Order: sequence, then structure tokens, then C-alpha cells
Amino acid sequence: QVQLVESGGGLVQPGGSLRLSCAASGFTSSGNPMTWVRQAPGKGLEWVSEIESGGGRTYYADSVKGRFTISRDDAKNTVYLQMNSLKPEDTAVYYCRTATGIRGQGTQVTVSS
Repeated sequence: QVQLVESGGGLVQPGGSLRLSCAASGFTSSGNPMTWVRQAPGKGLEWVSEIESGGGRTYYADSVKGRFTISRDDAKNTVYLQMNSLKPEDTAVYYCRTATGIRGQGTQVTVSS
């Protein structure tokens, strides 16, 4: 059974940083592209970033480019999202997602002073 568990969210001031983790079980994440998406209050899902399998090419939404970094540790079956220079508009529930659409329960990120 595929399971994804996100962690690392919290409350942070504007300009601060957080690192989200997505631990996968039930499948080998290293052979699959992995995606981070987010959902702000009252809005739909927004694609944030993706990392390919193998060579690990990365892609980012324009809204986070230059501030967020996606990475993976295949030995730990874990994908990360390093978020720097956070803005209030980054407030959302963040989910990691497999290529087949399976996602975890999410982790809340709140950026506020």
C-alpha cells in the first residue's frame, strides 16, 4: 500500500524558512517523479514543484522559483521542499504527490507576522 507522510510545516514569519519532508512507503520513490502541490484557504490545488526520477531534473512554479528547492534522498525514500524567503501568500496545506495522483495528508504552512 502506497503511503506518503508529509511533515515540517508550521508557523513562520515572512522572510523565514521551512523544510518540508515527504516520506514514502509501499513503493520506491526513486523510480518515480514526485511533485509538491499546495492548497490555500478557499482555493484549488496549485502545482508547486516536481523532481524527476533518475537524474532528478527539477521544475518550479513561477511563484516559487528562486525561493523553493525540491530534492530527494532515495536512500531514505524521502522528498524534500526547502522553502526560503516565505511570503504570506505561501500559506497553504502542502502535499506531496506521486505521478499517479496519490498524495499524503498534507502539512500546514502558515506565513504570518
